[in-house]
This record gives sequence, structure tokens and C-alpha cells, in this order.
Amino acid sequence: MLLWPACGYASRMTEYCPPDTPLDIIHHDHELLLVDKPSGLLSVPGKGEHLADCLIARIQAVFADALLVHRLDRDTSGIMVFAMTRHAQRHLGLQFEKRMVKKTYIARVYGHLSEREGRVDLPLIVDWPNRPLQHVDHENGKQAITDWKVLRHDDGETRVRLTPQTGRSHQLRVHMLELGHAILGDPFYATGPALDAPRLMLHAESIRVRHPDGGKGLTFKAKCPF
Repeated sequence: MLLWPACGYASRMTEYCPPDTPLDIIHHDHELLLVDKPSGLLSVPGKGEHLADCLIARIQAVFADALLVHRLDRDTSGIMVFAMTRHAQRHLGLQFEKRMVKKTYIARVYGHLSEREGRVDLPLIVDWPNRPLQHVDHENGKQAITDWKVLRHDDGETRVRLTPQTGRSHQLRVHMLELGHAILGDPFYATGPALDAPRLMLHAESIRVRHPDGGKGLTFKAKCPF
């Protein structure tokens, strides 16, 4: 397996330095491919040759027929599903469109969340002067809903499980910020002590989909690295 050059967290704030970890395959069959994406790696290529290294490119170097279905933010780690046929891509795409796919995330957020669980229902839209940032807009934003549950409290932080009911860009990051508890290490939304983390503390822990061949419901998991 090819390796890619690595560099430290501080420098990746100004330049793209994807991690040199090999592919972590969770599941592979004739229709599905599940992979654990590392933090710091783009899901798809960005604009420019310097942003060409990405998860889909690495996957297609090994599985030439693999097709993109959805994305994770560069700094978010965790499970992603890819299609191995056009039929599977259409099938999975419809599942995402109809909100049939169930995903859970693990996050470490700044401060002490006093309640045990709750729901954030705040519409989001891109903050055009500061894109790619998103913000709450009750007039023009698209519906965004996140359920959250406290797993435990640590020194000055809270570990939570997040279950998005919609799939807006930066949804979990902005919703936690609106609760007053930014995700630790978030280069876009965290400030002050909340930035003091080696990476964005957000991980896609599990995904539940229906198999394109037969429709059986399947849940796949990627162990949280933090």
C-alpha cells in the first residue's frame, strides 16, 4: 500500500498535509465498500493539484469500480460507505435523499453539558462572506436537526453521541456551538481553550444502510480513535 507524506497539526491549518495511513477497510462485497476515513484527509479532491490526494482517489487506486455516495469533512474521521456498482450508487443515493440512512457520531465538546440529552433544531445556511462557514438563519436557512446524548463528563469537557436527522454542511459543528459547547479542536468554530486539541474531536462512529442487493438493514461501525 502506498504511503503519503505527513506533517503536523499546526502546519495543516495553512496547507493540506493528508495523513500517511493506509486504507482501513471495514467491509467489502459486490455492492458495498465501507472505509474508516482518517482525520485530515479530504473525501474528494479539492481545486488544484495540491488537493488531489483524497479518500476516493486512494480507494479507486485499489478498487477501480468504487463510486462516491456521500462525504465527510476533511477533519472529521470515521465511517464512509462507497458503492461498487452504479445500481448500488443509485440505491444508496435514494436512501440518503429519503433520510433512511442512520448515522451516529462521537464528539468531545468544550465545557460541561448539564442536561443528559436533547435536540437542536436550528436552520442553517452558508455564511457567504466567510464561506465555507455556516450559520443559523431562521428566515433563509434549511432545516437542520441534531439529537445529542451525554456519554460522560471529563475535566472541562463532555463526551457526546450525536445523531443527525438531516445532513447539512457543518451541521454538528454549528449546532454544538449554538449550545455553547464547541467541538474541541474545531479550526472553524472553536476559540480560546476549545482549540487546544490535536485534531477536530468528531468521529463518524456508525452508519446503518439497506443493502442494495435485497434491502437487508446493516449497521457498520468504526471505532472512535479518541
